[in-house]
Amino acid sequence: MSLSAQAVSAMRPIAAVATETVLELAGLTKRFNGHTVLDSINLNVTAGETVCLLGPSGSGKSTLLRCINWLEAPDEGSVRLLGQRVGVREDGRKMSDRELASLRTQIGMVFQHFALWPHLTVLQNIMEAPIHVQRRPRAEVREEAEALLELVGLVDKRDAYPARLSGGQRQRVGIARALAGRPPLLLLDEPTSALDPERVDGILQIMQDLSQRGMTMLVVTHEMSFARRSANRVVFMDNGKIVETGEPSAFFSNPQTERARSFLTNYRTRRPAHHEQPEIIDPS
Repeated sequence: MSLSAQAVSAMRPIAAVATETVLELAGLTKRFNGHTVLDSINLNVTAGETVCLLGPSGSGKSTLLRCINWLEAPDEGSVRLLGQRVGVREDGRKMSDRELASLRTQIGMVFQHFALWPHLTVLQNIMEAPIHVQRRPRAEVREEAEALLELVGLVDKRDAYPARLSGGQRQRVGIARALAGRPPLLLLDEPTSALDPERVDGILQIMQDLSQRGMTMLVVTHEMSFARRSANRVVFMDNGKIVETGEPSAFFSNPQTERARSFLTNYRTRRPAHHEQPEIIDPS
């Protein structure tokens, strides 16, 4: 992807600058109606890492992302972003809505179903939080927003409303909006699941480009080719627990647990999508 100097400049604030721990999860537990959805999750993510969360539907992956940015309040455990508690002050009191809103701009979130504001244009969607939550100068935010639109290939759609965009275009706007807050961490929750197969490759290419540029990302995905090609680590979850973690080459070629082997075997027997490489998974 060829980018202008402005687009490259807009990426600098979100690139990793040191090998420090960006995200720390300790004993993270979440229950719904007595059912444990997350069971004592411990996970650290280092600056510049792309970590892919894999596992069957219902294993707790999406709930984990929502607990990280406190869209769901965990029942137990802690979340720290660059050492700062998320959702709870150091004295144990809950953060106010204003404090949470400010902190969430430092945890960029890309949703499955876009979650754009329908009454705002593409450019306004991207600029909203940096201006009204981070209180940054409008001219500066606009310049970076237009650079991010170049990054995702939507400069010509800056004045369009979400309803006039395709699913793939809306997801690209969602990525640009998540990046606009200059977050040290980007969470992506199945960013291709709601897209037509033709639109998937473009989103995966943007994600791969962000990974190569040093963006710290935690990605829930069923796109195994992306996980193998772009992840530094894969984390396999089942029944609310982390079952296995490791480098992609080791995980895909020689999973250490029976549950991971079963998951990969079932995946391999499905007909691969047009953008997948059927030979990439060989758990034998």
